[in-house]
Amino acid sequence: MGGCEGKSVRPWPGVCLLRLRSVVVPLDFLTDGQVAAYGRFDGVPSRADLERFFFLDDADRDLIGDRRGDHNRLGFVLQATTVRYVGVFLEDPVDVPWQVVEYLAAQLGIEDPSCAKRYTDRPKTAYEHAWEIRVAYGFRAFEDALVGEDFGRFLDGRAWTHAEGPAALFEQAVGWLRRHRVLLPGVTVLTRLVNAVRDAAADRMHARPTPRTPRAPAARQLNHPGFAGDSASWEGWGHVEKIWELPEGAAGPCCTDGGGGSVGACFGMGGH
Repeated sequence: MGGCEGKSVRPWPGVCLLRLRSVVVPLDFLTDGQVAAYGRFDGVPSRADLERFFFLDDADRDLIGDRRGDHNRLGFVLQATTVRYVGVFLEDPVDVPWQVVEYLAAQLGIEDPSCAKRYTDRPKTAYEHAWEIRVAYGFRAFEDALVGEDFGRFLDGRAWTHAEGPAALFEQAVGWLRRHRVLLPGVTVLTRLVNAVRDAAADRMHARPTPRTPRAPAARQLNHPGFAGDSASWEGWGHVEKIWELPEGAAGPCCTDGGGGSVGACFGMGGH
């Protein structure tokens, strides 16, 4: 994306973006629905989403291991599956729809799902579990330098090659982060970044020189200055490729039989 000389900022290591111009897309381009669904549960997940994000496979069960207490086992999988679904670790790990708790408890054979409420009695437990989950499943921080380079290239390329609004680019950004298991940043951080990338792409577009239209080969001019004859007599003969194809008299009196010379001789092209 070029160097960072002049008016530019680095939203994260390895990524350089031009500063916003004075006229930019406002930061409130997101709909209420997009804001509500960003990094949190927006209602109860559908049955399809429950099966996709909250089904416990063998890897999940191996990671749970023989943790002591149903509340710890249930709280652990709540964090592991929630981060897959919303893209972040919740400040309150058990602040999830009750249907999610029941769905996970049934898979673990826990008869009393309400035991999950005791999971946060020791706050450090949830914090330690979050780090363990992050390492085991390969989640990365948004501030990671390698994330910045890869994500910056994606977002910049998307803004350059697709004529889409900021809300659509925001959704593309969220999708990329989710696919690559990058923990979502704050919504304000991402909206500002989307604006900056779109603005930088627009700046480059306006800075590109306008390509010149190739000039057509100059038409062969038949009525050269200094030639005998009235120039008006040449009008309409631009299609003639060779001078000797001109009709008799079209080149003026010096090139007619009455002028005493051939067409070639009249234009200095030799004798008959």
